[in-house]
Amino acid sequence: MPRPPAILCIGRNYADHAAEMGAVAQRGHPMVFLKNPASVVGDGEAIRIPAICRDHGPQVDWEGELAVVIGRDCRDVPESKALEVVAGYAAANDVSARWWQKEGSGGQFCRGKSFDTFCPLGPVKPAKDVGDPQALTLTTRLNGEIVQQASTSLMLFSVATLVSELSRGMTLLAGTVILTGTPSGVGSARKPPRFLVAGDRIEVEIEKVGRVGNVVEEE
Repeated sequence: MPRPPAILCIGRNYADHAAEMGAVAQRGHPMVFLKNPASVVGDGEAIRIPAICRDHGPQVDWEGELAVVIGRDCRDVPESKALEVVAGYAAANDVSARWWQKEGSGGQFCRGKSFDTFCPLGPVKPAKDVGDPQALTLTTRLNGEIVQQASTSLMLFSVATLVSELSRGMTLLAGTVILTGTPSGVGSARKPPRFLVAGDRIEVEIEKVGRVGNVVEEE
């Protein structure tokens, strides 16, 4: 799987997910954080929980998301033209080590989101074959059980809004990936919490886009 020049991620972009995490849904401007491009793996490759995540564990969670791939270098893109710079879409899993996300990095999300193999990305479907990115059903399955299911119409910030906003004053390089946020149903919000363990299979499928499926291993 090629490594993108950047992975820009959006937090709290579904109100139900913000609520299940005990947070307020994002308003005004999107919450933005980064994942390390070295975290990317493809469909069928393993998610490998590193030894560092056994500290304060179990803690490794899933987040099914729609990924947007930028097709050309762009800056200050008007929202009305934002979808014109999108090359395609993919199913993605923003795998997250919750202790490192919330406690281990001074309040910054990046470390807990960026361990190796923590960004499974499926094959990219050309944007012209997908159509409206706000009219897709996203489904996440853990060992065959549906744990997340929602429409991308529920995003608080649409794909066009995100591309336009992120490009303000900042060049988005061709190949940049934008992860657009996850709906409710993550493991850490369950009672009791449910985290990924060795032997699990986690799959994210998005209508018209495709899927990415990965087995979990321990380092």
